Amino acid sequence: MTVAELAEALELEILSGSQEALSRPVEGGYCGDLLSWVMGRAPSGGAWFTIMSNVNVAAVAQLADAACVILAEGVAPDEPLLERAKMENLALLSGGSAAFDMAGRLYALL
Repeated sequence: MTVAELAEALELEILSGSQEALSRPVEGGYCGDLLSWVMGRAPSGGAWFTIMSNVNVAAVAQLADAACVILAEGVAPDEPLLERAKMENLALLSGGSAAFDMAGRLYALL
């Protein structure tokens, strides 16, 4: 499943990401908000579900090699995060459901 297919399946809003970023395969998922914890534990190629919305999210997503970042519970990114995500071609998505619910749906899809 690609990031774009995941966005469609979970009815997520695509906030940033080129066609290349949205075509990246999603190989798993990770839920977490403690950035240092995510850096060391999120799987490469995973969809990262979080409520964190500051610019540091983009750096952690790159370090963790996340396929995409999904902001849960209707969280909107702050402007610096959105700008950095666009600059770094990070697939940044947003959804209204809880991270637990979206991760469960992703698990069923994979």
